[in-house]
Amino acid sequence: MPSRRGLIGTAFATGLGLPSLGRAQGGASRLRFVPMAAYSSPDPIWTTAIVVQTHALMVWDTLYGVDIGLAPHPQMCAGHELSADKLTWTFTLRDGLLFHDGEKVRAADAVASIARWAQRNSFGQLLTAATEEMKALDDRRFAIRLKSPFPRMLYALGSQGCYIMPERMARVPSSEAIKEFVGSGPFRFRQDEWVSGVRSLYERFDRYVPRDEPPDYLAGGKVVHFDQVEWSIQPDPGTAASALQSGEVDWVDQPLFDLVPALKRSRGVTVQQLDPFGLIGIIALNHLLPPFDNPKLRRALLPAIDQRDYVAAVLGEQVDYASIPVGYFTAGSPMASDAGMDTLTGPRDLELARRLVRESGYGGETILILDPGDQPQMHAMAEVTSSTFRKIGLKTELVAMDWGSVLTRRAVKKPVAEGGWNVFNTRQAGLGAADPASVQLKGNGDRAWFGWPTAPRLDSLREAWFRADDLATQRRIAAEMQAVAFEDVPYIPLGQWSQPTAFRSDLTGFLRSANPLFWNLRRSA
Repeated sequence: MPSRRGLIGTAFATGLGLPSLGRAQGGASRLRFVPMAAYSSPDPIWTTAIVVQTHALMVWDTLYGVDIGLAPHPQMCAGHELSADKLTWTFTLRDGLLFHDGEKVRAADAVASIARWAQRNSFGQLLTAATEEMKALDDRRFAIRLKSPFPRMLYALGSQGCYIMPERMARVPSSEAIKEFVGSGPFRFRQDEWVSGVRSLYERFDRYVPRDEPPDYLAGGKVVHFDQVEWSIQPDPGTAASALQSGEVDWVDQPLFDLVPALKRSRGVTVQQLDPFGLIGIIALNHLLPPFDNPKLRRALLPAIDQRDYVAAVLGEQVDYASIPVGYFTAGSPMASDAGMDTLTGPRDLELARRLVRESGYGGETILILDPGDQPQMHAMAEVTSSTFRKIGLKTELVAMDWGSVLTRRAVKKPVAEGGWNVFNTRQAGLGAADPASVQLKGNGDRAWFGWPTAPRLDSLREAWFRADDLATQRRIAAEMQAVAFEDVPYIPLGQWSQPTAFRSDLTGFLRSANPLFWNLRRSA
């Protein structure tokens, strides 16, 4: 079992923070935030990293937004019309929308942004397949003409990260990261101030026009009360917690679970759960390279995987935040089922796993596991993965790097010797895994999520789920998908947990959300 205590550092014990962080309480117009991780590319289409999605929600707006009950509402759009045959959607943009360079947001920008988003997103790919034509009608209106109805159009545009960028940026293929970051949202990204792995700076965009409605998750008015938000990367969780205690930072996104009890007792600090959807740990497997291009070996892993080991490594004694077992859909969601779950819930059998490894034809290849040492949760999971694999006869090598490097390297499809990889551990957002649109649960090869599984049955079932018009049918299809997933093993779910966040008690206006949100926040007098 990996040690989490060694990750805490000495700063928390001594109560000393980092002088370079400055004093947050000295200026009410600046909010100092410690994110869950750094990012190497701020392009939210090129990478699905949770921290990049948090960044993107500040910088770009969306056509629609979902409330905490996941109902879609107009955001950048004033509204839409749907033809009687449900094949033509006509959208109208709100008046007064501007990009951060002062240019007006046009329908052509929206069309190009949807097209780029659709190259990567599950909803978007299916929308593309169902679309006959998408075009701008004038500067404020655009139309999507379909071959067949797409009933979840508004949910797709409002919940799946379809960010509206200038047309010139949106025309960059999704396989390439954009190099400029002109936004449409309430904050301007100061690219000139960004130091990867160290800090990011965001400034309130004073020409942003919020909706005149109460905020509710991604819907409603995004009213900003801070002139600046500074992200300070703190690889050592003890240092981050100590800085929060002393008031050097205002908000620590994901404090180490071991530190949560002490933070709850700290004067001037509030610990709260804002995310109702939680996180799910996973093992990502590279299906393009040996040895996990072999489905027999992927299945051989399952009798050895014990979700309790992973939850214990991540949460320590804070087991009240955990939910196990979990399959390929978020525990407690309408699509969750018992289909195939005996694979993970039955007695763990290392001897069976060893025999299945031998029978799979495993050739003794060394399995390279990416190990982000600056991310305690992923680091702990990587150590459990390596230990478990070794117990069943697999050779492993843990390669230490920071999370930003993992985000870059996981996109490499070349052999390990040329910068590729075999395995990495990460977390998927519970919201994203709540239905078959999950970006990780795709089987379309090169167009699939990192690991690039080819699983045609998964994709045909997903398409059937999108076409289903009642909950009972959707649940039946989701159960079939889970059963297929336990056969094809696109990745392995490791348990689910709720992540508390910690902030200075003088901050108010936090919204329940799957990501940290920076509008509606105020500092009390």
